[in-house]
Amino acid sequence: MRRLLGFVRCAFALLAVSTALLSASDDSKEPKWIEIHGTHFSIVSDASDKKTREATLRLEQMRALFALLLQKTRLNMSSPVTVIGVRNDEEYRALAPGSGPDYAPAFLLRDPDRTLIVLNLSADQPWRAIAHLLAHYFLDFNYPPAPSWFDEGFADYFAAAQFDNKQINLGGDPRLTPDFNEDVLGGVGLASGSQRSATSLLSASAWIPIVDLFKFKHQSTGNDGDQHTLFHAESWMVMHYLLKQGKLPETGTFFDLVKNQQVPVEEAIQKAYGMSAAEFETAVKDYFHALKPLFAAEEEAHLPSSAQDPRLAAQLSSIPAPVGTDEATAMTLNTVATLEAQAMLADALTRIPEHADQGVRELNALAAAPQDNEAARRSLAWAHLQRNEFDAAAEQLSRAAELNPRDPWIRYYLSALKYRMAEKAHQPIQGLANMLLDLRATLDVFPEFAEAYNMLGMGRVEGGGANAALEAQRAAVALSPRRDDYQFNLAQIYLAGKKWDAAHAIFERLTRSSNLPVATAAKQQLQDFDSIKKYGVAPLHNGGAQTSGKTKSASEQLPKTLPEEPVETLAPAPAPSPRLGPIQFARGKLLSSDCSHPPDAILTIATSAKTLRLHTPDFKALIVIGADEFSCDWKNKAVSANYRSQTVGLAELVSLEVQ
Repeated sequence: MRRLLGFVRCAFALLAVSTALLSASDDSKEPKWIEIHGTHFSIVSDASDKKTREATLRLEQMRALFALLLQKTRLNMSSPVTVIGVRNDEEYRALAPGSGPDYAPAFLLRDPDRTLIVLNLSADQPWRAIAHLLAHYFLDFNYPPAPSWFDEGFADYFAAAQFDNKQINLGGDPRLTPDFNEDVLGGVGLASGSQRSATSLLSASAWIPIVDLFKFKHQSTGNDGDQHTLFHAESWMVMHYLLKQGKLPETGTFFDLVKNQQVPVEEAIQKAYGMSAAEFETAVKDYFHALKPLFAAEEEAHLPSSAQDPRLAAQLSSIPAPVGTDEATAMTLNTVATLEAQAMLADALTRIPEHADQGVRELNALAAAPQDNEAARRSLAWAHLQRNEFDAAAEQLSRAAELNPRDPWIRYYLSALKYRMAEKAHQPIQGLANMLLDLRATLDVFPEFAEAYNMLGMGRVEGGGANAALEAQRAAVALSPRRDDYQFNLAQIYLAGKKWDAAHAIFERLTRSSNLPVATAAKQQLQDFDSIKKYGVAPLHNGGAQTSGKTKSASEQLPKTLPEEPVETLAPAPAPSPRLGPIQFARGKLLSSDCSHPPDAILTIATSAKTLRLHTPDFKALIVIGADEFSCDWKNKAVSANYRSQTVGLAELVSLEVQ
């Protein structure tokens, strides 16, 4: 009996050990989440350390390549970037937008609060699928507004780049890039299916006349057919030519002529490039035909990389990798709690229309878990905020703040909630003082967050701090130079500070904005300008009451249904006196600045034709592009200036761009 009992005890002990080992084995199959921190990108991933480091390295290389191509020493990332890497196809397909058997191995989404990138790290070079969209991301925050051909041509050229640990190969056909697509669902890279290469299309089609290409305003739908593809192919080849021939400075001159001086395209081509439009078009075509046999060899061999054909590599470009394996090895690694990773995945789902309801359900389940989940609650708050469900958003943020009051995202979402509620109700911001503190705390963590600066500027001017508001709004404009609504808000702040000339110049420029609400509101502001300047309030419109106090954004100033033309004022004020002439443009060297009577300053700029002396009534409020703020110590700097001539006295400086 004792032997039997001993045998039973031994058997139970072995069973317990076996159960423990089996349990441990099952636990080991659960995904382990890590976060790899690069200099500018971090990836949260359940894939291996090696694959996650490689993906982080490639994103860092792509960022560095953009800076090299456009000769930028400073690069803004004005929308915080969240990158998720998943370890297999099954996990990726559960997240990816769209339907059907074909998926690109990565997608990119841009929302008002952040930019989301999701990579399938089981695929080969998944980052290439979002290269085109990443180029647009960097252009939006680091390059002045440019015509469609420039943006699309540059993005295609950038998307064809091939990266390894030692070098970057440039100049290949972007349509031979795996999983190429430009823009679906507002910015998602999806599988391309069958499509003609750019080389074959340019060989077989009649080209778009160069003047028409330069005038074309392209807004992608992701399904524009052959004309859309021809537009991209020709834009790519023009950019290929400009980059290879070192003609980006001339291209900047071309943009200045067309945009700032309203010079016709044909004349601007002649002045900027020193050749007629016909000669320019011939030069680009000759350049293409010289490379055509090499592109044909690339296409025939179905090579994704120009480096695999030595003739093509020699003719095109290879540069040393600006970020190498040493940097990848030095990247730090942190572990990520499973619940936090699950909240990130569910948050990603809420941002994709066909998965949004599922994402909200998963976030609710995580928030209801016994241990609660702060990350899930703040994501729920953002999802509610996007639907204008303000009470539900406030409740989730309140619960999240109880769990982690120091989380910068909670503080940002609280600020966004107050701002949206005020905008929706056309009322002053409630809890303004706390909102301003929360935005400052957000910017301590995300110092390049353009939207946080925009809300800070509008909040400060509402609180009566026009100078502090100007500082914040100028930062928003510098960090996101293509956002016309930020420019509109800057003009509103100038109005509040009684800087009439600066406000008028911006409103006048914005009347030509492609953003219809902004253009309409700017036209209305110009109609009301004399009344605002004289009485501090706008004249009556459609029987509405005069209002003053809260500075309104462009969207707040619009009626619910936009009229085709600005609404007529009931009591139009007389036209402004013709003290200032039209805006003029000059490029040259800033020789010196006289700031002996602050805040006034007089700048001396030498151009190729003459020396200008330009006056600004407040150099601290001057619009400066390419630097954080104006400095009276600047000397011998290459600059571009917009200014207005006067019948009496010095010309008035409107804006300054530091080269």
